[in-house]
Amino acid sequence: MAKSSIMDKLKKNTKTPSSAVLSESIFFQEKDKISTPVPMVNVALSGTVDGGLTPGLTLLAGPSKHFKTSFALLMGAAYLDKYPESVMLFYDSEFGSPQSYFEGFGIDPSRVLHTPITDVEKLKFDLIGQLEALDRKDKVVIVIDSIGNLASKKELEDAVNEKSVADMSRAKAIKGLFRMCTPYLAMKDIPMLVVNHTYMEQGLFAKQVVSGGTGIYYSSNSIFIIGRRQNKTGTEVTGYDFTINVEKSRFVKEKSKIPISVSWDGGIETYSGLLEIALLGGYAIKPSNGWYCRVNRETGEMMQPKVRTKDTLKKEFWDPIFEETDFADFIQKTYQQGHRSMIDMDQIG
Repeated sequence: MAKSSIMDKLKKNTKTPSSAVLSESIFFQEKDKISTPVPMVNVALSGTVDGGLTPGLTLLAGPSKHFKTSFALLMGAAYLDKYPESVMLFYDSEFGSPQSYFEGFGIDPSRVLHTPITDVEKLKFDLIGQLEALDRKDKVVIVIDSIGNLASKKELEDAVNEKSVADMSRAKAIKGLFRMCTPYLAMKDIPMLVVNHTYMEQGLFAKQVVSGGTGIYYSSNSIFIIGRRQNKTGTEVTGYDFTINVEKSRFVKEKSKIPISVSWDGGIETYSGLLEIALLGGYAIKPSNGWYCRVNRETGEMMQPKVRTKDTLKKEFWDPIFEETDFADFIQKTYQQGHRSMIDMDQIG
């Protein structure tokens, strides 16, 4: 029987309406990428400065006060900007993000459906119901803030009944939640951003571990663990330097570290993180302490003017580098996962 006739028979007999020849399947077309205004956030998400958020689960984990919700809203705002008809579904268990917080990221509150949640089971029932009702053409971005703060239904019932027994159901409930919603996100082209907590693993070499069990790891496209350190001018704290540690990614080399700076007066520094990689690649140089300048890639000469560190956070410094050099390609080669044939046919036989 000819290959085409076998394929036709399989297509005719399938009970799944979305079945298609792999080369024609909508699920394996190039993924939509939602670029944020911050190039190095795009690098963390996709490995390129002009890439960004894709459909599926992105997890932002870290201790308290580590800008996790802000990174989620930055990415969600980019989605809303790209699709004027889109809305945000915001599941809230922490109630730490007032309306002004959304407005600070340019998010119109009338485009956000705020859904309070108290336990994992309520989140599961509401989220699956919403995903089931959506079509692929519906433009929705989902934010959960946060899964780390959610109790299980049993834990709440035990508290009401004054029981102090250990709750062994939470990790199982969370695993089930993400196992169920992951296919919907892929099939309906929906990005979901989940804020979570971390804890320190016991042992000689303690490290941060994402809470909630293994289910989150299995389901996530990307897992970021956020670190931070104070940014000082003299003795005054003027902001924080955050590091996006790529714990898991389908696009970026795992264990990559992406620096992002946030100042008290200016918010997220759009061009932060670029200077470190430019120095590494020889696209910029530090001729003296506190001064930087671009480099002529053909001659190796320093290009005037020299600028202070604060001026390397400006568009004027970076536009010539991106426009006149292969800096964007260098960033991609540094951070993005490579793809090659899994079988070297020349080595067979």
